[in-house]
Amino acid sequence: MRVKRGTEKRRKHNKIRKEAKGYAHTKSKSYRNAKNQVEKSRQYSTRDRKVKKREMRRLWITRITAACNKEGISYSKFIHGLKKESVAINRKILQQVAQKDSDSFSQIAAISKKAV
Repeated sequence: MRVKRGTEKRRKHNKIRKEAKGYAHTKSKSYRNAKNQVEKSRQYSTRDRKVKKREMRRLWITRITAACNKEGISYSKFIHGLKKESVAINRKILQQVAQKDSDSFSQIAAISKKAV
């Protein structure tokens, strides 16, 4: 006797269609197209988690560079000075300080300038 998998198959298809909700045209309606698009979307999300980290770091560096220019020091010399002085502040925190509290950033920049 053969197994037809009627309800099991429908559950599997509905699960994929539910995940594909909001996709354009047949990518959300047809199981075959939805399955391909969901698989591709998972690949994109895996890849883009790494890309997001990269882009955020670039943004932080850009903001720190702008703050450094106001202080009259280049970004590379600023970071080099901090490393020489063994100041352990990551770029995320540095850019937050630069944006919210420019006086504190000026003090950090002074420490860096002194080291260079």
